[in-house]
Amino acid sequence: MDQNSVELLYSQSGEDINSENDSRADRGILVVDDDESLREFLEILLVKEGYRVYPAESGEKALNILESNNISMVISDIRMPGMDGVSLLKAIKTKRPELPVVLITAFASMDSAVSAMKEGAWDYLTKPFRIEELREILEKALAAASSSSRSVDIPEATHQEGRVHTLDQMVARSPAMLKLFQIIPRVAATSSSVLITGETGTGKELAARAVHNLGPRKDKPFVVVNCGGIPENLLESELFGHARGAFTGAAQEKKGLFAMAHTGTIFLDEIGELPMLLQVKLLRVAQQKAFTPVGSTTPIEVDVRIIAATNRDLEQEVMDGNFREDLFYRLNVIQIKMPSLRERPEDIPLLVQYFLDKYSREQGREMQGISSFAIEALMKYHFPGNVRELENIIERSVALSTSNLLLPESLSLAKFKEEKQTVEGGQEVLPAFIPDEGMVLDDMLNSIEKEYLKAALEKTNGRKTDAAALLGMNFRSFRYRLSKYGL
Repeated sequence: MDQNSVELLYSQSGEDINSENDSRADRGILVVDDDESLREFLEILLVKEGYRVYPAESGEKALNILESNNISMVISDIRMPGMDGVSLLKAIKTKRPELPVVLITAFASMDSAVSAMKEGAWDYLTKPFRIEELREILEKALAAASSSSRSVDIPEATHQEGRVHTLDQMVARSPAMLKLFQIIPRVAATSSSVLITGETGTGKELAARAVHNLGPRKDKPFVVVNCGGIPENLLESELFGHARGAFTGAAQEKKGLFAMAHTGTIFLDEIGELPMLLQVKLLRVAQQKAFTPVGSTTPIEVDVRIIAATNRDLEQEVMDGNFREDLFYRLNVIQIKMPSLRERPEDIPLLVQYFLDKYSREQGREMQGISSFAIEALMKYHFPGNVRELENIIERSVALSTSNLLLPESLSLAKFKEEKQTVEGGQEVLPAFIPDEGMVLDDMLNSIEKEYLKAALEKTNGRKTDAAALLGMNFRSFRYRLSKYGL
């Protein structure tokens, strides 16, 4: 750490120390850093806070200290000669998997910090960090480590494949989902930002709710924001609120969704749709825990956990210049990938029965069940819309079925496929052809999409707004696709 950063930390440490020596004296904190000045500073600060401190200048020495002392937490720099912070983390987790490890990183090594979170790090600090930020992480990590009630126990049955298991509002028996059921409670116990990825309809919001409901904020607000469903000119006001008179029609002050989520969790669905200007404001909230309402000059501090979700490839969006790299790293501290229904076929019969019971009750139908032939048809179907599509199929089938048993013809799968042979206006879609040597479907779809974009621009003499309307998409999506293909 450079001298200016150390001086900044020392100046912050002049604040009043709220010492709780009696309760902290038995807490040993291992501080690992090859930078002597930062190591000494952290030692002085933590001793003032009432902790016992064990300094180490290398990962190797840290492991020796860990063997012979009662350590409650580890704070380590990532970049060190010899054994670096990530390697030290892995070694610690093999010996003491429950021990909280906080890593210190420069922004240039954010990739390493993200990787470390996936390896089990409790949290990370970016140089130069604020004393208050360090205190907050210390208190939360030590509190979680000292109380087994802070962690969520997973029933033994959850580890057994083939049986039915539930987690919050999710139900599954497939190995892909059971692995997720083991990860989510561990993620819930942390305070880190989470990015949930996966195809449309895979249950990203259910996973976000599970992270919230199984964590220490479970009794606090859970606020859902559909970033793609709010008009761009209203989104800033919806997220951050506005002052009275901020713009025409703002007759009174409005509280934004971030303020409503204070002390709880905000779920930003379709985060890839967020305009660049609002990405900047969101980054400030993620970094500084504060925002300024539209038309106001007074910042508002907020304590909120951010969970974001997207069906886009955000790394590609970053490379294409459509998403801020620094915001991506802030949101992608821990990533949860939702499997598609094609990756969890074992769950189809289970989900069918779940939705069948649900919609039978809601619609007042006494459905006896579903035939084996209907299940077989569903098992062969590719489900481009994933679990959401399966739910819609069962809901529609319960409503339209003339029998109390769902049959293959009740599912309307064949009709669904036939309808897909035409588009609006009656234009036929060419039949699919796959060469004997195979093909790369994504490349083929990209090629087709590019040709349609070019055709739309030619038909409208280059008028992009008209071309977007011609293809039935909003202008922002159209502009994104033009950029993607360099048109």
